[in-house]
Amino acid sequence: MRVAALAGEIDFGGWRKAARAFRQAGVTPEQAAFRVGADGDGLFDESLPPSAPGAPSFSVPKAFVDLAQEVILHRSADRFDLLYRLLWRLAAEPDLMHVVTDPDVADAVERAKNVSRASHKMKAFVRFRQMEDVAGECWVAWFEPVHRVVEKTAPFFVRRFASLRWSILTSDGSASWDGEKLTFGPSATRDMAPAEDEIEEFWKTYYASTFNPARLKTRAMQGEMPRRYWKNLPEAALIPELVAQSAVRTEAMVAASAPEPNARLAKTLSRLNRDHAFDEGFVPSTLSELDQAVQACRRCPLWRDATQGVCGEGPKRAKLMIVGEQPGDQEDLAGHPFVGPAGRVLDAALDEVGIDREDVFVTNAVKHFKHEPRGKRRLHKTPSAGEVSACRWWLDAERRLVKPKVIVTLGATAAFGVLARKVAVTKERGRGIDLTDGAKALLTVHPSYLLRIPDAAAKAAERDRFVADLEQAKVLL
Repeated sequence: MRVAALAGEIDFGGWRKAARAFRQAGVTPEQAAFRVGADGDGLFDESLPPSAPGAPSFSVPKAFVDLAQEVILHRSADRFDLLYRLLWRLAAEPDLMHVVTDPDVADAVERAKNVSRASHKMKAFVRFRQMEDVAGECWVAWFEPVHRVVEKTAPFFVRRFASLRWSILTSDGSASWDGEKLTFGPSATRDMAPAEDEIEEFWKTYYASTFNPARLKTRAMQGEMPRRYWKNLPEAALIPELVAQSAVRTEAMVAASAPEPNARLAKTLSRLNRDHAFDEGFVPSTLSELDQAVQACRRCPLWRDATQGVCGEGPKRAKLMIVGEQPGDQEDLAGHPFVGPAGRVLDAALDEVGIDREDVFVTNAVKHFKHEPRGKRRLHKTPSAGEVSACRWWLDAERRLVKPKVIVTLGATAAFGVLARKVAVTKERGRGIDLTDGAKALLTVHPSYLLRIPDAAAKAAERDRFVADLEQAKVLL
């Protein structure tokens, strides 16, 4: 048996050096042992070389190194042996770390997850208490982590409480921040941290006031806030009583009448919110007034998830108005119509037929971005007929103020917004349609349709038709 002496329970550097020397010397996992504070039996004595002369060097996947750094923080006694067994096997199985069903790999991954959870719990359940020392005010916390995660997690508290002096004491070691430098010290005992402070009662009052009995799920709460941490949480003393009273408090909440509106808050609402958003008699007299008023629109639910309402832009008396479907992701963020990929396609086509976009009033049938989340992305979702009809009030106001001679509608939704009837764009595109206000409508496809055509030849043909439709609009002018 060859024994390697490690300086501490989380001495990853020492374990890594010893494990590398073991493998180079041909020491099998059954012959290797790692002991914290133990004396080596020969291989790692200062008088002996760390590995056999001429032993070849080797490398391991980064995934193994990252995993080992986590597993070594686990409180299990055999973690060093598990990691060396994986290191030994990597010589003959270089892709071992990708075999998630392998018992050793699965065991190591599970232990790493446990360490990550312990670090997360430390971030959530450390409670600092105020005290004074020779340097003045400082904050001290006692914590009992499931695994040895103090050094791993301490940088989080540096970022969170950079302006305070604090210390976190545990039986594994301590971490201290003096406002400039993070240091780690020896283990501590619970009596070395203050038992309570003056702020604690305020915290308990806040916790109790934010406790919602109607949303209480005891099992889920204990899953996120395990009982092992309760003894060090000031608010934990309140939990049994709050849980016991939850049913009575929930019934009282249901039976209570709705509170009166906050009169002070109501006075702070904007004039547009108060006078225009819900006043059917409101008629905007300028495009600027219309743009401001649409921010307060509540005619359909789309305003709830959009960043802002996006009205049209262009000359006050533009002869040509182009109506799209709705703002896209980029338009919703920027607050301007047709600034995304579809807008660039439109600009190029207008330029090709000799129409300056600066002379065109560009808008959308729907003023708020309708979408559904997909990860970090917001994917376009077609507005319903009801949403288009609700927003037609704003489009009609733009038409009344701009008074265009020709309105080009891009896609079926835009056509429905202008004509107030469902249309088949492919059948009615490219020809003038008389409108009740004396203008003519011309239907064509939306530029985003051209972006979605996969075949290059088909895309080129459809783009030529799109340009031809804009040329026809120029003729109608």
